[in-house]
Amino acid sequence: MSRSTGLSNSLHYLKSTLQNKCPRCREGNLFVSQQPYRLKDGLKMHEHCPVCGQPTEIEVGFYYGTGYVSYALSIAYIVSSFVAWKVLIGVTFAIDDTRIFYWMGTVVVTLFALQPMLMRFSRSLWLSWFVRYDPNWWEHELKKPERLVEKHKNNW
Repeated sequence: MSRSTGLSNSLHYLKSTLQNKCPRCREGNLFVSQQPYRLKDGLKMHEHCPVCGQPTEIEVGFYYGTGYVSYALSIAYIVSSFVAWKVLIGVTFAIDDTRIFYWMGTVVVTLFALQPMLMRFSRSLWLSWFVRYDPNWWEHELKKPERLVEKHKNNW
């Protein structure tokens, strides 16, 4: 595989994950609503991909791990915003310099506002780590999840 092909695949993976597409076909939407800020169904996912039929819950309690992913994304956002604030504003840690509190307030408000998008992205990212991309998905039979008990579905 050439370097440009690998880069193209990586960019396609990142684009489909950011757009909350199915990791198997990279075409179907994972979420019922495309609006993350709809309180009723912003996090409601399709049971199966509308395009390729890939189940979105591949075992009971599958999405518990997304809490760790969401936490890591939040920390990455906080650190990167602090570095940007430090570079752009030049925060010093002097007793009479209170600009750091403006950064803290800004980060708390924006992180709270970004939380629905971070939660959706963490689910999309988590699923993409466990379901491989199949460019010829229509030719291959879908594997049935082995650890899914029907009566315990959506029990999280």
